[in-house]
Amino acid sequence: MRENGAVTSATRQPETPARTLPPRLIATDLDGTLLRDDKSVSPRTVAALAAAEEAGIEVFFVTGRPARWMDVVSDHVHGHGLAICGNGAAVVDLHGGPGSHRFVKVRELARPNALDAVRLLRDAAPGTVYAIEQTYGFHQEPDYPKLHMEIPDDLAPAEDLLAPDGAAPDEPVLKILAYHHTLHPDAFLTLARLAIGERATVTRSSPSALLEISGPGVSKASTLALCCAERGISHQEVVAFGDMPNDVEMLTWAGRSYAMGNAHPAAVAAASGQTVANNEDGVAVIIERMLAERL
Repeated sequence: MRENGAVTSATRQPETPARTLPPRLIATDLDGTLLRDDKSVSPRTVAALAAAEEAGIEVFFVTGRPARWMDVVSDHVHGHGLAICGNGAAVVDLHGGPGSHRFVKVRELARPNALDAVRLLRDAAPGTVYAIEQTYGFHQEPDYPKLHMEIPDDLAPAEDLLAPDGAAPDEPVLKILAYHHTLHPDAFLTLARLAIGERATVTRSSPSALLEISGPGVSKASTLALCCAERGISHQEVVAFGDMPNDVEMLTWAGRSYAMGNAHPAAVAAASGQTVANNEDGVAVIIERMLAERL
């Protein structure tokens, strides 16, 4: 189901302090947050997630990863079968297992917007190279580096891939990946946001100069807000975890939020609290404490 209409506000509202309401949903990023650096989910974290669900708290994985990269948590789905992927571009049901994920909601990047973003960023940062993420396909320019350990479906200039008759024309574009070999990651992000403006949403989650470009208004926070509204859950009842700039809006929106001990300064500034690093099970530490407070 594609969605392009108005979205629920992802701006935190000044209402009753979140600490007065028990949490109803945990929203956690994966890489650098729930996952350890070896991409594993520790036994302690698995137990904490299961305990949260046993206590009646929903768990959402909220990640920049595409659906096909969700195998890292496929053994830990349990009740929390929905994931927000592609920085909010898709809501995916993981219950089918690897390779059988079902798209529940898609918030695509319209091809005219995508072409504008490619053109504007090429002009602002010569040397930028691109890859295109669709619901099921992955396409890239010939000079795009092998960052993702996968074989692209097509190799062609981004302008050709995004043309009306380009790569998989009937398949939604979820996001564009833009890479620069020499720019500093944060400088590249600032430059891209200024160049592209409101035509698309630009963020990053990689330590390299790799940007992620989604549809206007599409973010982890705005899609999480939609999912919460459908469940009658307010932002005050959400506890969020993250570590990178693509988590900032979600950390700001949630009633309670925690930046990891290894987090980017922007994530630390956005969160209402901080926990220990991902390799020290920082998400589990907070969940355990939160559940103990409910006893």
